[in-house]
Amino acid sequence: MTIEITDRTPVERAEEILTDEALAFVEALHTRFAARRDELLGKRAEQQQAVAAAGTLAFDPATRDVREGDWTVAPVPPALADRRVEMTGPATPAKMAINALNSGAKVWLADMEDASAPTWHNVIDSVLNLRDAARGTLAFTSPEGKTYALRTDAPLATVVMRPRGWHLDEVHVRVDGRPAVGALVDFGLHLFHLGEQLIANGEGPYYYLPKMESYLEARLWAEVFSAAEEALGIEHGTIRATMLIETIPAAFQMEEFLYELREYAAGLNAGRWDYLFSIIKYFRDAGDRFVLADRSAVTMTAPLMRAYTELLVKTCHRRGAHAMGGMAAFIPSRKDEEINRAAFEKVRNDKTREARDGFDGSWVAHPDLVPVCQDVFDGVLGEKPNQVDRLREEVQVTPEQLLDVPSAGTERTEAELNGNLYVAVAYTAVWLSGNGAVAIHNLMEDAATAEISRSQVWQQIANGVVYTDTGNTASRELVTAALETQKQKLRGEVGDELFTRYYEPAASIVADLVLSEDYADFLTVPAYAWVVADGR
Repeated sequence: MTIEITDRTPVERAEEILTDEALAFVEALHTRFAARRDELLGKRAEQQQAVAAAGTLAFDPATRDVREGDWTVAPVPPALADRRVEMTGPATPAKMAINALNSGAKVWLADMEDASAPTWHNVIDSVLNLRDAARGTLAFTSPEGKTYALRTDAPLATVVMRPRGWHLDEVHVRVDGRPAVGALVDFGLHLFHLGEQLIANGEGPYYYLPKMESYLEARLWAEVFSAAEEALGIEHGTIRATMLIETIPAAFQMEEFLYELREYAAGLNAGRWDYLFSIIKYFRDAGDRFVLADRSAVTMTAPLMRAYTELLVKTCHRRGAHAMGGMAAFIPSRKDEEINRAAFEKVRNDKTREARDGFDGSWVAHPDLVPVCQDVFDGVLGEKPNQVDRLREEVQVTPEQLLDVPSAGTERTEAELNGNLYVAVAYTAVWLSGNGAVAIHNLMEDAATAEISRSQVWQQIANGVVYTDTGNTASRELVTAALETQKQKLRGEVGDELFTRYYEPAASIVADLVLSEDYADFLTVPAYAWVVADGR
């Protein structure tokens, strides 16, 4: 066997997951598909340069036959027919997994990507928790003696696991001396250990696929699924995948994404923050027209966001797939009921817009929001499991509408600059400590919000934005001073010990990203390098 595990900190019960048979399966997937993954990552850079040079994007004339063809995706399996409310969150620790499964949501997005820092412990513990949950044995007792167990008085949420994106490696698993593809490690270990059990449970191995930038990347997943099913003796087409449309090139290839995975596709999802982050990434050299307004001001009612979401609903329903709405990230306050009332009303309005637009369900980040989302979709769906039959044929979306960044507003404030720096550093620090989801100012933040936060700062410096609230011009000097202010604010909040351990290196990573002349594609790449160097 040419696969080896190089972790320096053994994980409890890891031997249950890292069996010779499971590792051989991961090795086979990596050996067969890693080179193609590498090739497609190279094409990303080529595509971004072409888009920047053109200053625009368009629907690909080479795939017109796909967009105009008469085809649908495979019939939805019964376990995924009703997805009106989906709970999101990491699969570790076990307490959070149990709470998500017990939340009353129809689906739990068990996240091994944006809401999970991929320490070796988290990777292994996530698969363990998901396997134990599928067996009905997942339980946890806190140090204080409080017991958490899977409920038996109501259905548990159906699990849809999200592996890492194609761009991330797993350095603790090496094949022929090189790091394994993180997505294939997550998927391979999950399918090997859970596939048979999930099928026996009347569900199946279901996945959310993140961060894709080309339908060729969706095609690669289809090839991985087919090979994996064949190797494990699983009936062809048993796997189901929902793809996140969270990059700007993906918005122009929704039909193609579904077509490539048509034997496996369950739907598409609208991922707001990564989508905006991707606009900055792709048009970073295209001038003022693509400079976003403050992220807090870019709502889902902005014309460019309406174009994106309405096209997604129309595309999905035309092809027989589910259209899944975006995240309600509010975390209820234990102290301020006025904050809760205002936030719950905002969540209800947002979910009402999605349900009326034709979405078949939506995401929430906290169990207290499950009833809100459920009530809204119950009011639209009634006894129907979904509204895939609502075709939205009246929707017509042009490239110009998808790229109408000025329609989101022009307010760019120094106050928001400080907020972006605070969130980027605070989130990155928690990520470095091993937690990929954290509540900041009553919002559940994950890697997507950190990405848009640091990207906006870089974009403002690169374009010399003049802040509307102060009249100051974005510059490296101004941002350096602002970052120092936010660092000291965080030091006062968390104390010297935590600050030195995690917040200081986090601030250094963020400073490198926002002050560099060159734009870095992902925050999590240098952050992961720090975690690995730290021995985790």
